[in-house]
Amino acid sequence: MFQPFTPRTNPPLPESWDELFTGLLSDALDAVGLTEQAMHPGIRPLDDNLKLCARARTGLYAEAGYVPPGVNPYELEIAMVDDLKPGDVAVFACGGSRRIAPWGSLLSTATCARGAAGCVTDGFVRDTLEIREMKLPVFHGGIAPLDSKGRGQIVATDVPVICGGVRVSPGDLLFGDADGLVVIPQEAEAEVLRVAFEKIRSERHSMRELKAGTLLRDVYAKYGVL
Repeated sequence: MFQPFTPRTNPPLPESWDELFTGLLSDALDAVGLTEQAMHPGIRPLDDNLKLCARARTGLYAEAGYVPPGVNPYELEIAMVDDLKPGDVAVFACGGSRRIAPWGSLLSTATCARGAAGCVTDGFVRDTLEIREMKLPVFHGGIAPLDSKGRGQIVATDVPVICGGVRVSPGDLLFGDADGLVVIPQEAEAEVLRVAFEKIRSERHSMRELKAGTLLRDVYAKYGVL
C-alpha cells in the first residue's frame, strides 16, 4: 500500500548546489569512505545541459507477464507521482529490466506540475522529444517505446531500492549532470558536502595557477587536488 513519504529530517537542498558537479561529489564521497555511490555508466541524462539535485522518492518495480482482471497496474505509480513535492525526484528501480519503460511524457508533465525535480530510473524512458522540451532532468537506463503495463509494475514505494547499482533510500540526496549520477546518503550528507565545497575552493586556486603557467606537479603539491 502507498504511504506518503515523511523524511527523517527534511533537510533543505544544499545552497549553491549549482557550483557542484558529479566528479567533485564522487571525490568527496571517496574521501569519507563511500566509494560505491556512482550509478553505473549506463545511466545517462536525456539532456546533458541539465543538472539534477533532489531528494529521492523511490518506487520498486517487479517484472510481470500480464495484468490480472480488475487490477490497475499504475495505482502505486500514480499515487507516488501525485504525492511528489518540490525538491523530490522519482527514483524508479527496475532491476535492470530490459522490458520496462516506466517514464514518459504524462508522468513528466505531472511531475512538472507538482514542482518536483525529475526522474531517475534504470529502466527505459519514452516520449523523449516531449520530455526534452519540458527541460525536466531525467536520467535513464535506455530509450524504448515499451509501456510498463503487462511487463512490470511498482510493488512498493518509499523503500530502500537498488537503482543503477547503488542503494537509494528515501530522502537521500541525488546529484546528476552530464558525467553521470551520484547518491549521497543522508547520514553522510553534511560531511560529504563540507569536503566538496572545500575542494571547490582548492580547485579554483589550482585552475588559476595552472592557467598562469605553473607546472601541474607544483600545483598538486601545493593544493593536493587533481
